[in-house]
Amino acid sequence: MFKLYLPLPMLPVMTIACLNCGILPPIFYSDFSNFWLKLTKFQQRAKMISYKDAGVDIDAGNDFVNAIKPFVKATQTPHVLGGIGSFSGAVRLPAGYKKPAILGATDGVGTKLRLAIDARKFDGVGQDLVAMCVNDLICNFAEPLFFLDYYATAKLEISDAKEVVKSIAEGCKLARCALIGGETAEMPSMYEKGDFDLAGFAVGIAEEDEIDRSKFVREGDVLIALPSSGLHSNGFSLARKVVAELGLKFDDKVDGRALIDVLLEPTRIYVGDFLNLKDRIHALAHITGGGIVENLPRVFPEGLGAKIEHTAIRTPEIFKIIAQKVEPAEMMRTFNMGVGMIVVAPKQNADFVLARTDGYVIGEVVKGGGAQLV
Repeated sequence: MFKLYLPLPMLPVMTIACLNCGILPPIFYSDFSNFWLKLTKFQQRAKMISYKDAGVDIDAGNDFVNAIKPFVKATQTPHVLGGIGSFSGAVRLPAGYKKPAILGATDGVGTKLRLAIDARKFDGVGQDLVAMCVNDLICNFAEPLFFLDYYATAKLEISDAKEVVKSIAEGCKLARCALIGGETAEMPSMYEKGDFDLAGFAVGIAEEDEIDRSKFVREGDVLIALPSSGLHSNGFSLARKVVAELGLKFDDKVDGRALIDVLLEPTRIYVGDFLNLKDRIHALAHITGGGIVENLPRVFPEGLGAKIEHTAIRTPEIFKIIAQKVEPAEMMRTFNMGVGMIVVAPKQNADFVLARTDGYVIGEVVKGGGAQLV
């Protein structure tokens, strides 16, 4: 039998150390191998790794969900079934549709998010996310029903994420749809510290026979521009490069406002305009990446196109600044140039549209194809 002998002065130290570890000191063991076995098991336990050690904090995620519940609740519509916290969100289909069809749209915010992160300004990017999705839905005459978001980051910063979701909720209220769920992914190996990404998903409902708007468009229809709030969420890679080339600073003034505020102005949501006009118009074209020249022709049938008075377009100052470094044709196929949505309306209803919106006439539908700027 193996006996362990320790110098007398070491016994108090060893005893305290062992008791702190939950192990009896070696003097209580007749066989030192038993003591060694227990010590080895303790060391193994001490080396156990938690999910938090790996960079994912479950408790922070739970705290975040609790923090955003009031924002989510504020978006709920009479069609929502249940609340936040289940495995999926549920919505009752509205009544009154003869041949209901469900439409979906997904999008992100692009590199506008990079600018928001650099400026530590997140109070509008959520609205951008909602807008980019619901503005597409209404072009197929779908009324938005609900929205889902995806937020991915290296480390969840609750205050930042909370501000983003609050902005998403505000966007949903403007779009008259419910925020019924989302996903928050903490992925330390996928993103740099402080970075995050967003994706959004909107679902709407429409009459099946009203989805394809091209069959309603006629020669002679009037093209009415609804102003954008700024760059919206397209062309920011180019815009950021131009800003850097010109040596502009975030606090430089553009029309009396800080440049960063002009660049990060939230994307306008046109759902209210659509609901007020839908019975009097033929089509809508959301002007995003590709500009007027690529997006407007998407609503025309074969044999029809657009004639647009270039000088009629009311272009905000920010686009003129960017144009110092970008060719005119490139500007037109990259940015909205101040036009966020184009309404295609029969001539007899043009005054109705103009009286109920901030829109203005920029052209008409003609024989041919594409979008011709004159």
